[in-house]
Amino acid sequence: MTLTTPLREVAARLSGVLEPEAVITDPVRLRTYECDGLTYHRAVPGVVVLPRTAGEISAVVRLCAEYGVPFVARGAGTGLSGGALPRTDGVLIVTSRMRRVLEVDLDNRRAVVEPGVTNLAISEAVRAQGYYYAPDPSSQQVCSIGGNVAENSGGAHCLKYGFTVNHIEALEIVTPDGDVVELDARDPGYDLLGAFVGSEGTLGIATKITVRLSRTPETVTTLLAAFADTEAGGVAVSEIIGAGIVPAAIEMMDALAIEAAEAAVSCGYPQGAGAVLIVELDGPAEEVRHQYGEVTRICRASGAFETRTADDPAERAAIWRGRKSAFAAVGRISPAYIVQDGVVPRTALPRVLAGIDRLAEEHGIRVANVFHAGDGNLHPLVLFDDAEEGAGERAEIVSGRILDLCIEHGGSITGEHGVGVDKARYMPRMFSAEDLDTMQLVRCAFDPAGLSNPGKVFPTPRLCGEVPGVRRGVHPLVASGQAEQF
Repeated sequence: MTLTTPLREVAARLSGVLEPEAVITDPVRLRTYECDGLTYHRAVPGVVVLPRTAGEISAVVRLCAEYGVPFVARGAGTGLSGGALPRTDGVLIVTSRMRRVLEVDLDNRRAVVEPGVTNLAISEAVRAQGYYYAPDPSSQQVCSIGGNVAENSGGAHCLKYGFTVNHIEALEIVTPDGDVVELDARDPGYDLLGAFVGSEGTLGIATKITVRLSRTPETVTTLLAAFADTEAGGVAVSEIIGAGIVPAAIEMMDALAIEAAEAAVSCGYPQGAGAVLIVELDGPAEEVRHQYGEVTRICRASGAFETRTADDPAERAAIWRGRKSAFAAVGRISPAYIVQDGVVPRTALPRVLAGIDRLAEEHGIRVANVFHAGDGNLHPLVLFDDAEEGAGERAEIVSGRILDLCIEHGGSITGEHGVGVDKARYMPRMFSAEDLDTMQLVRCAFDPAGLSNPGKVFPTPRLCGEVPGVRRGVHPLVASGQAEQF
């Protein structure tokens, strides 16, 4: 691969700010970083760097800014929207070497960590003291906290405890021009911390993260209920929430997802189940005991033909094993698949799931459904054989129409996987041109040169000097002649 002149000059100067072995230009090694967990979008990066400190990241970004070279931040590479897809003409900044837990402050229930620390490692660092970090993506054993911040990741327990943004108290970031600044939840004025979390690397790179720790609950009980189909399970979910019960998690898997999990990890879910519901309750022992009785009654009244209960960690882990392995497990029953991510109102779940079934049948595509039933966050797995002519195209059509279904029922095109490069083309289906123009102004306020993870989130990236395409009236910035500042 031939480097552009600006990138060649940046690469030559990188050895002055990083150790030689932290700069990768070898074409074979570069291919290691050509995609994230979404493997059908690929691009070999021009240069890869492996910094160890915020100062090194700042120096790399300053070089990129000086030469007008785009850069992309990458953590563990487990993302599922192509958010860490590199640029062939740019620098990929990989934070995997920044893996230190810098401080644990149990008095204030906080921990300070570097972006390469894995999600689960935070809980492991404080478990003995009776604390944990609540957000728990399925990939929590390997995904990095920096990536979680970029995507505002959730997980099974976000129903009760919220997403990443609800557990971040402060950030140290490197801005797109290379400055190192602090963002804190206690800062007066605009919520810049909230704007940064979930910005998918388009506003800068997090280099130090202060997370909120939660107390380990007194009691945790996990219930597995088997139903004939997802419709019956959906009724149980609505009844549980309608009864005023807020479980820590409510997860559902359909028959195809169960088949995949059994093939991969032998999870031993009830035979003949068209759907299983996993309900986890936590809190004071007496409260959990009461809620467990109510949830069990509701599940049986809604058609559950078998229920199982787990109280100790090993038994609970056995119930969760199938759900946690679901994404990878479908590789046992399909040579290729697309992981989709959308959200609908909980009450719309039965209609949307029926619509997904119709789409699958119309296009000759199988879809395995795994989802956070409690908050309507769907993760349909669109299965296909990439050796079959036209199968990939049909799968893409079904995948896109699933997102249309979510929008039609008052939902969103993403719940926790982000927009990245994969869903950027769907943004105009959810937002007006005026909405997208306003979002672009926010991005350009942080990154006027458009170098930080360009080509992500927005369907038609615009240079920040361009005047937004205002359709009604005149945007105040245009009227005042200040648009060029953005």
